[in-house]
Amino acid sequence: MNIVDLIVFLVFSVGTIVFGYFLGYRKQSSDEFTRGGGKVPGWIVGLSIFASFCSSISFLGYCSSAFSGNWNAFVFTLSILPAGLLAMRFFVPFYRNLGSISAYSFFEERFGPWARIYASVFYLLTQICRSGAILYLLAVPMNVLMGWNIPLVIAVTGLGIIIYSQKGGIKSVIWTEALQGAILIAGIVICLAVILKGMPEGPAQALKICMADNKFSLGSFGDSIVESTFWVCLVYGMFTNLNNFAIDQSYTQRYCAAPSLREARKSAFWGAFLTLPVNFMLFIIGSCLYAFYKVSPGLLPEGIKSDYVFPYFIINEMPSGLTGLLIASIFCAGMSTVATSVTSSGTIIMTDFFSRIAPEAHDDRKVLVLRLSSVAVGLAGIGVALCFLLFDNALDAWWALSSVCSGGVLGMFLLAYLCPSARSAHIVPGVIAGVAALILIALQTRLTEWWNIPPFIHINLSIVMSTLLIFFIGLILSRMTIRRSNS
Repeated sequence: MNIVDLIVFLVFSVGTIVFGYFLGYRKQSSDEFTRGGGKVPGWIVGLSIFASFCSSISFLGYCSSAFSGNWNAFVFTLSILPAGLLAMRFFVPFYRNLGSISAYSFFEERFGPWARIYASVFYLLTQICRSGAILYLLAVPMNVLMGWNIPLVIAVTGLGIIIYSQKGGIKSVIWTEALQGAILIAGIVICLAVILKGMPEGPAQALKICMADNKFSLGSFGDSIVESTFWVCLVYGMFTNLNNFAIDQSYTQRYCAAPSLREARKSAFWGAFLTLPVNFMLFIIGSCLYAFYKVSPGLLPEGIKSDYVFPYFIINEMPSGLTGLLIASIFCAGMSTVATSVTSSGTIIMTDFFSRIAPEAHDDRKVLVLRLSSVAVGLAGIGVALCFLLFDNALDAWWALSSVCSGGVLGMFLLAYLCPSARSAHIVPGVIAGVAALILIALQTRLTEWWNIPPFIHINLSIVMSTLLIFFIGLILSRMTIRRSNS
């Protein structure tokens, strides 16, 4: 990376950290830390939700998936807008009227303290794993570009994110994410234009090559639940995105940061809507990279991992100045999502754990717990990021982890939301069955080796199975109780 690119990179990436830090420079109350005072404009909140969706997992993972395979992973994106529309209609007003910043206080009201703790623990596990995946994918391009040590980049980047997210709370995170989202969009548009311009016979050549090699395939439309077919990816996307908009603390917390219900609904819509065209361009970039290196095979090193192809293109083919912007875009995409995970996890630790132990604690002490919790979650994410060095494809590894770490909490929420007669005794058997399904699916690789049987379900469907088990077992038991009481 030359001096021009380095300056551009530092201006954008370091500048956003400084920007986020000084947004939280003044003393804050716990309400301002967790809700931003309820004064953040809806379109800014929406841009921050979009930035969370399009993290470095998307920026590098989707390009890698399209380059090495096809557009099967894009099917996941198709379910984002319906989930956003459902959030506008039902979830946004629900959480704004809940009376608590914690998304999981509702579970305590319906099923008791154990349900709230259960949901909170699985949320924290998900966010730590998510932060780890993103930090790893932040470090990859810097290793390719300048040979920097991946663990060192993970540690330095993670600490930088921790500094501004624990300082300014949700307000700093939202405004910084909005800025980072704008940088991300600009970087993607510029990169796509450069790739298409670099094709010897023009953009049509890339399209022709990709169509001939079936690179735009959305996957098999067969009925297998073991492979990542179109239907498996679609169902996984529907449940995961519904999980995001309905019960993910990092989303529900931002609904409460907007000044009005109308602004909050606007944020859910724009957060979902912007993701569609941006993810579409990311898959186009991955496919075009395949065509680009197919017509010039000698340009790509032998045996390079698919996650490294996009960064390799950036450093070797992008004009001076734009290389720094693209790397800054990847950094900004990742930093925004990790900051959200860190801040929302700190909120959950304060509201769902600390406040139970010290309900009368002074507000200054709550703010201190929020800051320390954010630091702890950030450090845990750094540790998980180092573990991602063991995986060949970070996107596949993250999807598997996120599905298993969901804990079937969506099933608990749907039962509590849609079935007023459900009680704690009804949901406990479903939770036991859901957790058992998660463990069974997570261990199926070992089980198939030990017992010499074929795989029985795709690991991404673990969120589907656990959700359905919890919901339907609870629903059936509650209906049986009503019938017995009426007989």
